[in-house]
Amino acid sequence: MKKTIIALSVISALGIHLQGCGAQAESSGGGLGKTAAQTSVATASAEDTLADQKAQALLAKMTLDEKIQLVHGAGIGTSPLGGGGFIPGIARLGIPDLNMADSATGVNAGLKGATEFPSPLAVAASWNGALANELGATIAKELRATGFAISLGSGGANLAREPRYGRTWEYFGEDPVLAGTFMTQRTLGTQAQKVIATAKHFIGNEQETNRFASNSVIPERALRELYLLPFEMTVKDAQPGNVMCAYNLVNGLKACESKELLTDILKTQWGFKGTVQADWIFALTDTVRGANAGLDEEEPGSQDDYQSNYGLPTSNFNQKLKAAVQNGSVSAARLDDMVFRKLRTLYRYGIMDTPPVAGGTIDRAGGQAMAQKVASEAMVLLKNAAPAGTSSPALPIAKTIRSIVVIGGHADVGVMHGGGSASIAPQDGNPVACLQPGTAFDPAGVFSKCAPYFKSSPLAAIRAKAPNASVTYFDGSNASAAAAAAASADVAIVFATQFASENMDLATLDLPNNAADPANQAYDQNALIAAVTAKNKRTVVVLESATAVTMPWLAGTSAVLEAWYPGIRGGQAIADVLFGDVNPSGKLPITFPQKVQDLPQPLISQTDTTVNYAEGLNMGYRWFDSKAIAPLFPFGHGLSYTSFSYSGLIASKLANGDVSVRVTLKNDGVRAGAEVAQVYATLPSAAGEPPKRLVGWQKVLLQPGESRQLSITISSARFAIWNTAQRASQVPAGSYGVQVGGSSRAPAMLSTSLSL
Repeated sequence: MKKTIIALSVISALGIHLQGCGAQAESSGGGLGKTAAQTSVATASAEDTLADQKAQALLAKMTLDEKIQLVHGAGIGTSPLGGGGFIPGIARLGIPDLNMADSATGVNAGLKGATEFPSPLAVAASWNGALANELGATIAKELRATGFAISLGSGGANLAREPRYGRTWEYFGEDPVLAGTFMTQRTLGTQAQKVIATAKHFIGNEQETNRFASNSVIPERALRELYLLPFEMTVKDAQPGNVMCAYNLVNGLKACESKELLTDILKTQWGFKGTVQADWIFALTDTVRGANAGLDEEEPGSQDDYQSNYGLPTSNFNQKLKAAVQNGSVSAARLDDMVFRKLRTLYRYGIMDTPPVAGGTIDRAGGQAMAQKVASEAMVLLKNAAPAGTSSPALPIAKTIRSIVVIGGHADVGVMHGGGSASIAPQDGNPVACLQPGTAFDPAGVFSKCAPYFKSSPLAAIRAKAPNASVTYFDGSNASAAAAAAASADVAIVFATQFASENMDLATLDLPNNAADPANQAYDQNALIAAVTAKNKRTVVVLESATAVTMPWLAGTSAVLEAWYPGIRGGQAIADVLFGDVNPSGKLPITFPQKVQDLPQPLISQTDTTVNYAEGLNMGYRWFDSKAIAPLFPFGHGLSYTSFSYSGLIASKLANGDVSVRVTLKNDGVRAGAEVAQVYATLPSAAGEPPKRLVGWQKVLLQPGESRQLSITISSARFAIWNTAQRASQVPAGSYGVQVGGSSRAPAMLSTSLSL
């Protein structure tokens, strides 16, 4: 698959921080101006060949037992570094210990000093792939410094088909090209630092309910065009060392035991050279079927396949696999392929030559600076209106303001984060006491329902921005008292939180109250916001959320800022945006519905293990477009403290079949700001596609009054559909519509057409 390349300045491609605008950079969908990591992949054939040769030579020296040792983990809790997985090395062959750590938002191994970064969904909201690359490199440096060779959270691209999915915050949104671009960039950044990246969960893991037994029934076109596409992009453009297959079944077969998925598609059609790694414990149920399907590694494994640990199912890839090889039900060649893939990956990404060593120093200050940079660029200004009787919008807040009341969300002590394996424990302790300590766990009794909070107080940061103002705080438990205080304040800022975690789906997209989330909420958040807005029309709501939220109080608020899970410097980043030191430039990577009844799946069944993707291609914004449903906020939406205009749209076909899109973008305001120019395509009606799809974008920083002609080259692959009869991807002939604007439903979107 060809990468979409656009002309970029070196400075913007590297994501240089620009004073007053946050960490803005130019980027495009389907690819970026080449970073050093991308260039290394593009010219890596010699390194690949050398890695293959070294791996083959080492493989020839290995005994059967040594080969078996490399294809399974040593068991839960065996990592000497506290990581999620461990394969002991083989000293006589120079193979180092392989420690693995979850690391979607930082090194999750109980280590002191690891940085707590914003959620991956927040990163996607930046629409800046170079930022994901830089973040991947930063986390990889911390992994190597603490002795980890493998990142288990470097790239997750399960799409937000179901926004109530408990892990939505761990991934990159609902669009496959956006998700594929960000997983590609995160992978490139990780592996450039000699840490093996893991792309997960392959495939069809779009809800947590019944995830160990559910069967994702996905039509072939939707599987190819939506759910597989981010992985295809990542495999072809970034060559991840690991792909982790999912717990669930796909069209009747366990994902980790499907030859079509693992061998036919991933390895043969896409040319994946790395290791297919099973998700932990429940992903593999049959030794022979899994091995012959193309699974290369079982995790967490066990030293004894026949002994159940912690009451969990027995494992499969130690003694059972050895016996299968000896009796011929798994060929010796298949085992050799498993081991070869592991060895060539270790050579290819520098683990054999320079294995990571524990005990290094983490650059805590540098990590926190990176965390704030990401948080600042990720925040999405959803609404910013002038209260009745005034002419100026609620944001940014003037630093000369006299009185502010801050309410709720534990804003006095910190910011919320998500739970599960992608989480990271607060390095300085959790400043918020759980309301159900020791008793609140997910249905499997593994992950806590108690939210972690990082000590980055928005209240303290707000007070620092307005040192001469009277800034008071109410915890939100008494809505009447908070509303009364808001009535006399110049501005009221209400913080609202939504906790989500692995192995738990949300029942609703409403802001949780004390009944919906008794471990973390002591009051009704919607009622609190409604009470405050009734008393102060200049009310700003700041959301710390895992996913979309519904907003029955929206009409009464002046401004809404989506901060996601903003990480260890989240409080400072929020204050920077509220007071205009950073001009918000984030755009939604998911659609916010008005109500859950507007979703394709109004209810997540607790009992039916068949998850029918009956909406097919109409997922995410495609669903809302195809059904003519008005969302609360559309995909790609995000406001700025300045305004932009588009003109002069021209789309033309290039000689190689790609498409060139040119448009002039102007900053019409008085502040510098960054805009994401989004390109959507409408395919010929005979193709049977949804009304439009995202095919590219470019993020541009413009000074006040500045105009620039953007040139976005879009790969022909972005216009392709999956032909089920020919079982191949093709670009259908006909007339295509091309639209450019600031969101998927921008009111002033420009349109043109061309023939392909």
